[in-house]
Amino acid sequence: MSRRKRARGIAPQASEIEQAPPPERPKHGAAPAAAICALLIVVIFVAFWGLLSSAFVNYDDNVYVTENTRVQRGITWDNARWAFTTTYFGFYYPVTWLSHMVDCQLYGLDAGKHHLTSVVIHAVNAVLLFLLLLRMTGALWRSALVAGLFAIHPLHVESVAWIAERKDVLSTMFWLLTVLAWLGYVKKGSRGWYALALALFALGLMAKSMLVTLPLVLLLLDYWPLGRIQLGKRGWPRVPGKLLAEKAPLFVMSAASCVVTVVAQKSGGAVAQIEDFPIGQRVANAALSYVSYLKKMFWPEPLVVFYPHSHVSLLVWSVWGSLLLLAGLTVFAIRLAKRAPYLAVGWFWYLGILVPVIGLVQVGDQAKADRYTYVSLVGIFIVIAWGLADLCRASAAARWAATVALSVSLAALLVVTRVQTSYWAGDKELWQHAKAETSNNHMAEDNLGTYYMNQGKTEEAITHYREALRSAPGFAECRMNLGLALGRLNHTSEAIECFQRAVEVDPDRTEGWMNLGLELGKLNRTSEAIECFQRVLKKSPDNTDAQINLGSALDREGRPSEALEHYERALRTKPGSAEILNNMGLVLGRLDRMPEAIEHFEKAIQADPTLANAELNLGVAQDRSNRGAEALEHFQRALRLKPDSAQAWFYMGLALGKQDRLREAMDCFQRALKIDPDLADAHYYLGVALLREKRYAEAREQFVQAERLHPGFGQARDNIDKLDRLLKAKR
Repeated sequence: MSRRKRARGIAPQASEIEQAPPPERPKHGAAPAAAICALLIVVIFVAFWGLLSSAFVNYDDNVYVTENTRVQRGITWDNARWAFTTTYFGFYYPVTWLSHMVDCQLYGLDAGKHHLTSVVIHAVNAVLLFLLLLRMTGALWRSALVAGLFAIHPLHVESVAWIAERKDVLSTMFWLLTVLAWLGYVKKGSRGWYALALALFALGLMAKSMLVTLPLVLLLLDYWPLGRIQLGKRGWPRVPGKLLAEKAPLFVMSAASCVVTVVAQKSGGAVAQIEDFPIGQRVANAALSYVSYLKKMFWPEPLVVFYPHSHVSLLVWSVWGSLLLLAGLTVFAIRLAKRAPYLAVGWFWYLGILVPVIGLVQVGDQAKADRYTYVSLVGIFIVIAWGLADLCRASAAARWAATVALSVSLAALLVVTRVQTSYWAGDKELWQHAKAETSNNHMAEDNLGTYYMNQGKTEEAITHYREALRSAPGFAECRMNLGLALGRLNHTSEAIECFQRAVEVDPDRTEGWMNLGLELGKLNRTSEAIECFQRVLKKSPDNTDAQINLGSALDREGRPSEALEHYERALRTKPGSAEILNNMGLVLGRLDRMPEAIEHFEKAIQADPTLANAELNLGVAQDRSNRGAEALEHFQRALRLKPDSAQAWFYMGLALGKQDRLREAMDCFQRALKIDPDLADAHYYLGVALLREKRYAEAREQFVQAERLHPGFGQARDNIDKLDRLLKAKR
């Protein structure tokens, strides 16, 4: 009966698997465990309290929260469906997206409360880790030490402090809950616990795919402390087939998650090409990173948000030294596997969990990242806690010395963690620290540039962008940022060159083509701009901004019917957009569909009553429809919204001139010219009004200015000639 049930996919009973009886566990009351849980929560809030006044940072927080309008709308059915179907930003993390949506629903964009959520989840993780180890081993103080190191180690600041890394703390919570549920299955043989473990594991994978190594960790735990795997005579583990069979669904889920993650990251351009990071460099960096994490665990300085990749060769002595050290520690752990099983479990825990993120599959261009140690270092913490207990078992003096040393170490870690959290106060602090502690850090320079751009200090931003590109000439995103900065200063030709080089490096990056098209449009290179926007739409057909920009470019090129088609598509994607409705009104006016144009301008104003351009355009359309009184009302509203609008003053002057209110019309033209002295039409119509007032010399001067600003202005030239003849005849 049991075989048939297993063949149909029903979980096996844990009692059916041959296993050694678990060792006797010391019995502790609930009070000490509860006190330790409370202490863990307190020290975590002491360590991370500074985060509650920290801001969002300009490193992925914008993608996940501050510029993600869908996330900001909170939990809705539509948003939930999006979360479970999107691979936006190169990841499939629906549970993480939902977590950010809940925060926005509750707190809006209050960064301190978003940080609070991450700190709370981290506290939950520390408590869960303690309870998990206590349940498996019965060792109260050793479990507490591991949880304490996990709770306040400075290497874990990045996972907690970086809002975009919510996926780290969230997935770890499901990681620990999965193992606790799995223990329920192992100890009680309950299919309910088994199903719960599978469900929690699935949720964890949907928070972050880092959980793919969890089935292997469960096998390690089967060896120690669960005692379900024994070593053979030659020291090799004997793994019953039933232990592998019970974990088969977990392995299948891990494999599926790996496939989804790789596909999503490749589609998002996150996976580096082999020519950028050759295999030798990847192996070398992996060896150095394994050792670097161990070093930073004992001496956590310096810790920064981004470590530049050094592209080190396998032939460097430090790489071989790292490989030899790793090999030696591995042999040591295997040799002592019988006598100190925690040593092998902790070491292979550390090695194995880091495999997906150690750089053999290079994602991004960082060499390593502190956040990757969030779960992996638990293995080393286990080695430290149980190893010290074994070393000090025979001597009371040694136990006291170890207790004092550990107390001092934990206090020191707490202080360093508080300092490390201070660097996450904002962009400037975060990236200046990264720049100070590393060399040639292109990411730090680029993000400092973005910080200064947001502060309106464009020249300083350009300095940082250029320094970033000196270190990393192929950094396409920074090249685009430099182009945006140059465009802001109206260095249009240089900006175009930047965007062209950026799209050469990364032709699939739609922002590059979009910005290139916008800058080309400034130089009236409209045909080239149209090609750029079309490339964006080929890659991203639902890109509303591209539809709008293409419509505007087609309109400028004298193709209003095609422009209208793209505005209509944009409006379907973004219904009720005042900008789109206003643009459509302009095109309809050029197509002599004036009633429809007026209707669209009115809808634009309803959508955004502060849109001065829509008021202005509605006034122009009504004036052309011989509704002068209504037109004047809208020109006045436009000027209340935007008093420095030369165009609004000009068109109000035209409307007043049609009503023979010449003095008022002249005042409007003069106001327009005070704002924009190069407005040729204002000079011309001011000349016309002066001519009607018989102020011939002044009128002639205005016509001369109009022709100077607009060579080939035939009407201005005709009036100059007429006035010259008139003035000559009077002389």
